[in-house]
Order: sequence, then structure tokens, then C-alpha cells
Amino acid sequence: MGRGRWRRVGSALWRVVAVWAVSTLTMLVLAGILPDFKLQSEDGDSATRIAVTAALGAGAFGLLSALVWPLLVRALLLVPALVLGLLAFFLNGSLLLLALSLIPAGRGEAGAETAVVVAAVMSAVASATGGALAVRDDDAYRRRLYRLADRRRRRGAQGRPGPLAPGTVFVQLDGVGHDVLQAAVAKGLMPTVARWLGAGGAGGAGGAGEARGSAAAPGTPVPGTPAATHRLTPWRTDWSSQTGASQLGILHGSNHDVPAFRWYEKDTGEVMVSNRPASAVELQRRAVRRTGDGGLLAVDGASRGNLFSGGAEQLALVLSVAARRGKGTRSRAGYFAYFSDPANAVRTALSFVAEVFREIGESTRARVERRRPRVSRGGLYPFIRAFATVVERDVVVAAVIGDMLAGRSAVYADLVAYDEVAHHSGPAGGDVDKVLRRLDRSLALLAQVAEHAPRSYRIVLLSDHGQSPGETFRARYGLTLGDLVKAGCGLPVPRRAQRTHSGAEARAAVRAALRRPVEEGQDELRPARRAEPIVLASGNLGLVSFPDVRHRMTREEIDRRHPALLPTLANHPGIGFLLVRSAQRGPVVLGARGAEVYLDEDPDGLGPLADFGPGAADAVRRTDGFPHTADIMVNSWYDPEEGEVLAFEEQIGSHGGLGGAQARPFLLSPLVLSPPVGEGEELVGAEAVHRVLRRWLGEAMGPEAPMAPEVQVTSEVPVAVAEVSVPVHDPLSGAPGGTAFAAVDQAPQEKAR
Repeated sequence: MGRGRWRRVGSALWRVVAVWAVSTLTMLVLAGILPDFKLQSEDGDSATRIAVTAALGAGAFGLLSALVWPLLVRALLLVPALVLGLLAFFLNGSLLLLALSLIPAGRGEAGAETAVVVAAVMSAVASATGGALAVRDDDAYRRRLYRLADRRRRRGAQGRPGPLAPGTVFVQLDGVGHDVLQAAVAKGLMPTVARWLGAGGAGGAGGAGEARGSAAAPGTPVPGTPAATHRLTPWRTDWSSQTGASQLGILHGSNHDVPAFRWYEKDTGEVMVSNRPASAVELQRRAVRRTGDGGLLAVDGASRGNLFSGGAEQLALVLSVAARRGKGTRSRAGYFAYFSDPANAVRTALSFVAEVFREIGESTRARVERRRPRVSRGGLYPFIRAFATVVERDVVVAAVIGDMLAGRSAVYADLVAYDEVAHHSGPAGGDVDKVLRRLDRSLALLAQVAEHAPRSYRIVLLSDHGQSPGETFRARYGLTLGDLVKAGCGLPVPRRAQRTHSGAEARAAVRAALRRPVEEGQDELRPARRAEPIVLASGNLGLVSFPDVRHRMTREEIDRRHPALLPTLANHPGIGFLLVRSAQRGPVVLGARGAEVYLDEDPDGLGPLADFGPGAADAVRRTDGFPHTADIMVNSWYDPEEGEVLAFEEQIGSHGGLGGAQARPFLLSPLVLSPPVGEGEELVGAEAVHRVLRRWLGEAMGPEAPMAPEVQVTSEVPVAVAEVSVPVHDPLSGAPGGTAFAAVDQAPQEKAR
């Protein structure tokens, strides 16, 4: 054995002994503090005997954590991920009780509740100690990464002789708009992104070029920043500026017939919801059928934390496979990558609890300070926020690390933390600043791991949409869009809506349209009994459908049936414009005071669309051609000066329609890749982004890159579970925390069903 190997063995033994010693000391301290935790017999023991007992207990607990914990997590893979995170405390406590029972002469004893506390503290201390030692020993950390990478390289090299082409990691920061990213860099919240853009580059204080909206072409690096490695390019979403439409277009090349986040389909009588597993399956099937190939990730790809698979073989936390049942088919198997290490499980669980209390404190402060706008943040929301900002982030980052060390050619991962918090706290402010800072740490960790992967990696950062601020429609006018639609139809509305100015005006408009006198105290209008309209919201986009009419109703049909409805909606101050279809003249956009634009006759389509920016008419015209566009599409009011919209949902940071920053996400791409668009051109639509990303994958793999095979329609996609050995890191500090086995869903190329 060479001197270098002896040095490595000695270093590893030193870290094991150090962690064992610290764990023993921690156990002694806890035994002195907690009355229900004992390390001695009833008759008492010497200090030496107590110390030996503590050492035996700490050693047994460490061995059980390393050997038994992964088996426990594997047995509980079918447990929902949130429950599994909370069970980490109790499972760890059970391991401690087992370890104490192994101490000779029964000197170890602890109550059940105390065991949970002791196990959590010891796991956290052991993890922190091991991580600190590994960070201090840079050579050991580097050797460990190289060893894991070399192991994956040897396995992956079978059948792929020669050097590996560069891989690509696409990281989606859900909901982070172009302007938000620039502001975060300027405030120093995202130093990793700032380094990619170059010191003093895009988004920096006083920065020039595209970062500040100057004449520099999109995608052009800022002059005077020689250290820049990436270019920042804004792009424009479709009318439906939300993850379902954008990510489907990005991953599968088509978001045709996705008019909103949720919509009613008359031919099936079902409401489609983008983040519902059954709907995601169907949307992916339609996209694959339309494009004829499996998706962006069909060749040696991995999909992590997304709504759709992108055709990837390696799947974890992917919604479109979450509805499958049976052994090995649950996408939550990816959680094993993180929870198989007890220290990581405890750390994530502790962070989860801390995030819950942080949200409760922040929402309480917002109420006390009477902030406006504000929405309710009670109920289950603190737990939903903690899951998005802690559990989902940790698990996805761990999975991507495994993919990089496994040498996969393409990875697409979605980090949803910012989007979830911004909906309830607003797109800017202290709440989201903390989230952006933590996301940047995750990016720094991925960049560090890329240096030790078996192939070079190009990290592309992008977003699927932004968010626009503003109070809710209900908060401003005292009634919902559904209330307003019912009032415009002459249907009964809640008393609170009747008493509002908008509700009274709508009822008066109905009486005038029906030529009925307006009398004080008159009973509700009682039109012929018909099915009530279905009103759905997607951010500041509303959809109105009449379910008893099997086809898309025309403007003329709506006017005959409800003569006051369209004028009531179009003239309401909280509504920017309506889209309906005329039987004679095609799609028409209606606005206040009788404004109307026929899109087939007016290519510019200004009028009510003038404030919504360039391309608004094209986006609306495209949506009009979808088979499942609603009878009436409603876009809220938009203030171009303040960038504010009015959400039809209870959100003060919203997206889903036209208006403001929600329609302006970004692409942050390495300079070694070709520019997304030519000089003076604009990147428009998620399908265009898909073409750019596919081009980049081809550039990375070279002329020998295989094309995504065409797919055939099938009814089901078989899935198997595979294991890959990945290093588990703390996504915040970057410190390694041991090696775990990541169970990831493994399926053949995704096929349309």
C-alpha cells in the first residue's frame, strides 16, 4: 500500500474517530441535562464507566444509522413524502432506543420522547462535525468526489468508448422573472449568478447592457465584464404564463391547447388542472402525439421535480407519473436520495419545522403592520411553503448531484420555492429575498459538483414565467369574478356581492338589457333555468364556460342568451379585455366603452390590448385557435406604470395571463453555447425555448448526437426502480454528509398514451 493510500486511510479513520468522540461527548452532555436519559446503573457508576457506556451507545447508534436507516426508508417509500419527513424524528429515536438496549448490563435507558430528542441532536451534531472535517480537508473531499465520479464513469462508459461529450443541466427557478433576477443580483442576494454574469455585470448597480434594458442585444454579454461566463436573455411567454403551459412547451415542444392553468373541456365534461396528476398525464400524451417524439430529455436524460417527464429515462418527483400505482412506479421514490441518510433526514425535518415557524412569524408581522395588499396565509399554507422551500429543494438538488456524478447527458430540474412564497408574500420583499439567497446556494453547490463529474457540464438557468404584483380582484371590489359573471347573467349572487357597487351595477345592467324597471327591493331576476356558467381562475386570467352548450359559444349566442353579460364584464374597471368569437368575423377583443378589435381584420390588434405590450395580439390570436378555449376569456386590468394586475385567485403575486413581469422570464446560458436568438430578435413562446434548448443539446453532444426517436401511442409507460450511489450534501452549506443510495424511477423512453 502506497504512502498516499495510507494517508487517505488515516484521514478517514481520523474523521470517524472524531465524529465518534463528539457524539460520545454529546451523549454525556444530554445525559446530564435530560432527567429521563441515563447512562449508568441504579447503583451508580464511575465517571470512566459512564464514559465507556456513552462511547458504546454512540458507536452502536452510528452503526445502526448507517446500516438500518436506509432499509427503513426503503420500506417506507410508499408513505407520502411529507409524512416521511416527519417520521424521521421518531424512526431516529427508535434506533437510539435499540442502540441503548445493546449496551451491556442495561446501563442505557431513555424515555420514548427523550430518545427522539437525543437522536435528533446527536444526528445533527455528527453531521455538522463530519461536514466540518470534510470541508477542512479539501483533498479528502475532492478525492471522494473523484472516486464516486470515476465509479459512475466506469459503469456509464460501457458501450460508450472514448471521452464523454459535455452534459447539460437545466435548472428552472420557478416564477423568477427576468427583472427579479436582475434585482437579486444587484442586491447581492445571488453571488453565484453574479459571478456567472461577471463582476459588475448584468443586474449590478449601475450595470449596463441588457441587464439595464439598454440598446445591447438580448443575449449579448455586457462589455467590461471579462469574467462573465453566461449571457442573460429575456423571453416572452404565451398568453397562459404559467408552469403548465411553459414547462410542457419547453420539455415536449408543444403547449397547444393549454389555454390556462385550469380550464373546462366541454367534450369530456372535465376540468383540467395543470398540477393534477391525471391532467398532467393527459397533457403530456397530447404534446407527444402532436410532436411525434418523446421530448427534450429522451436521450439519456433525467427529469427532477417537474410537472412533465420530458421523455427522460430517469424520473423523480415528476407529476405526470405520480398517479401510477404498483411496485416501483411511484415518482416519490426519488425522496430516498435524501432521506436514506438519517442526518440529512433530521436536518431537513428541523429546517422544515423552522420554516413553518418562520412563515407563521412573517404572516403575523404582516397582519400587525397592516400591510397591503395581503392574503390569508393560515391553514395548511405554512406546511405547503415549508415543503416547497425545504423538502422539495433538498431532494431535487440531491437528485441532480447524483445525475451529474452518474454522467447523464441532460438533466432538467425545477425548484419551486420562490414561486410558492411569492404568491402569498409578493414578488419582492424580505420574504422572497431569503428564498432567492438559499436558491443561489443550491446553484453554487451544483457548480461545485460539476467540477468533479465524469464529464464537463454546462449549467443553464431559466425560468418558466415571472410574477406580477397587485391586490386581488375580490379585495378591491368585494366580489369574485364568478360573482360578477352570475350577476351579469341575472343569476342569484351572495348578499355580500349584492351590496357591492359592482354587483349593483351588474344587476342594473341586466334589468336594462331585459327592459325591466329598476325598483328598490325588487326580487332577484329569475331567468329561464339553465346550467350555471363555470368560472375558473388562472392568476389574472379568467375563463367562463357554459357547460350545457356543447360547442364554443359565439358572441352572438352569448348576447342572445345573456344580453348584459359581455357589456358588464367589458366595462368593469377591474377587467382589461375579453376574448370572444364572432360567428361572422372571427375572434374579437372587447374593452370598456364599446371598444372592440377583430383580430382577423386588424393584424396589430391594439385598442384594449395596447397597454399589454408587443405581441399581445399574437398571443391572444393563438389562444383563440385552441380547441378548448373558453366561451369567454377574461384578462384583468393592468397598470403599465406600476406593473400591477388584479388576480382572480387569492394571490398578491400572480401569473397566468397578460400584464407585467409575469410574461417576462429569462434564460441564463453559458457563453460557449450559441446565442438563443440573433441580434435584434426576441425569443417568444415556450415552444421557441424548446427549440433553443434542443439546439444546445445538439451542440454539446456534437454531430454524433442521437436524435430523439419517434414514439407510438400506448396506454401506459412501464417504470422500474434503479439505484445510483450519490453523495448527500447539505444544499445550504455544501458540506458533504455521507453517501446514500438514490432510488429513482427508471422508465424507457416516454411514449404517448
